[in-house]
Amino acid sequence: MGGRLWALIIKEFLALFRDKKSRMAVILPPLVQLLIFGYAATFDLEHATLAIFNQDQGNFSRELIGRFERSTGFDIVGYLQSESQITPLIDGEGALLVLRVGEQCSQKVALGESCPVQVLIDGRNSNTAMLALNYVRTIITTFNQEKAALKGNGLPAQLNIRAWFNPNLESRWFIVPGIIALLAMIVTLVVTALSVAREREAGTFDQLLVTPLRPWEILIGKAMPGLIVGVGEASLIITVTVFWFKVPLVGSLLVLYPALIIYILSIIGVGLMISSFSTTLQQALLGAFLFIVPAVILSGFSTPIANMPQIMQAMTYLDPMRYFLTIVRRVFLEGAGLHYFIHDLWPMSLIALVTLSMATWLFRHRMY
Repeated sequence: MGGRLWALIIKEFLALFRDKKSRMAVILPPLVQLLIFGYAATFDLEHATLAIFNQDQGNFSRELIGRFERSTGFDIVGYLQSESQITPLIDGEGALLVLRVGEQCSQKVALGESCPVQVLIDGRNSNTAMLALNYVRTIITTFNQEKAALKGNGLPAQLNIRAWFNPNLESRWFIVPGIIALLAMIVTLVVTALSVAREREAGTFDQLLVTPLRPWEILIGKAMPGLIVGVGEASLIITVTVFWFKVPLVGSLLVLYPALIIYILSIIGVGLMISSFSTTLQQALLGAFLFIVPAVILSGFSTPIANMPQIMQAMTYLDPMRYFLTIVRRVFLEGAGLHYFIHDLWPMSLIALVTLSMATWLFRHRMY
């Protein structure tokens, strides 16, 4: 039995890697996606376009505007001379923000009064607008604190911020570990979903049925390449995450890998179910795509689960990526141990057990 099973596993690997195109399809796309996601998918805002309308021209306003000119978060695209220039500039997306400093601002500050400063912002992209406003608020708050300290009038309360686990609040530290879960799912699902459908389309699956192999042996033979490729792909992505993107791995790989294997097994179960239903490669690819998109959305990869409607939050409990996403981020940034993840491991293990069991039943049912 062991020899037959081993021969089937070798045969599956040969079918997967026998030509250059298959090898490149398994290895190259995930690396390209990792680089694209790692650099393009970020919540940080850099080089936001800013126009300045200074109606004061005094020392105070020049010092304030100088803070924005020296900030790496903003690119100054122009200095406006009249109020009529503001509307066409924002409407035409020439600037994300316009900083307007009111008349006689410096004189009012010298008299102990407040200086009117207005920020006009293009709100068509609300996320970008909120990030830009936070940058503006930070610059003005810091400027006010320094001015108050120079005058000897300390602020009633001074805010000191310290971020745990991500001191610089770099969004890449949050996003890139999540890509490990995303790409491991995509690669594993595609490899397993296409395994049976590829043979059915080529007409070799009937030859497999007349061998002494039992249905569960064929299932294991189909599952093992997905497990090995999925874990290997995840290991490669972890290496790139740590050494290329410089995301700190605070926790232990001995904690991460048991959870990774359970996660891969749950995805293999889904992939084999899709493969059992499919008779062509096109159907298998469509089935994989139909699973991937909802799984990513419901996992909390890009949007917080708490912001979803209650019925959608309930559906996330059926998504294995939801649990592994929590684990991989906490292992990377917090260094959390395995005992912290019991409430994530057992549901993911249950999903793996159910999907593999259903795949076994479907596999046996579709064979006869």
